[in-house]
Amino acid sequence: MNTDEAFDKVVNGIAVVTVNARGKSNGMTAAWFTRVSFNPPLVMVSVGHSRHTHGLIGEAGSFCLNILAEGQVSLARKFGFASGRNADKFAGVSFREGKTGSPILEGVAGHLDCRLAAAYNAGDHTLFVGEVVDSGASDLKPLASRREDYT
Repeated sequence: MNTDEAFDKVVNGIAVVTVNARGKSNGMTAAWFTRVSFNPPLVMVSVGHSRHTHGLIGEAGSFCLNILAEGQVSLARKFGFASGRNADKFAGVSFREGKTGSPILEGVAGHLDCRLAAAYNAGDHTLFVGEVVDSGASDLKPLASRREDYT
């Protein structure tokens, strides 16, 4: 049984999860995120324990989901193929500081700036639940996840 083949049939958007801790901004590409509550507005993102962003979210107590737009695969790759431990992923990327201090990328389909509400261990990942404190959306269509774009 190949579960990856079945999971490839699940349609997800692509976001860049950004965070600022101790004056250091970082971000990572994520496809495992979703809304979990209307009231209060809560979202969840799943982050691998080994990812640099994982520890920074815990330190900062906040994060921002930057929902990428169609045509932004190169931006997804930029934030997904290198570690913020060794590279400045924001070099050449336009952004502004959100209410939580997390970077909000310019030109994305939307953003959800969140205060960390809870964290749950889930195997080799942590599910970070954030309460949305600020958001915005453009008229751009969101980028859908396709494995072939990242292999």
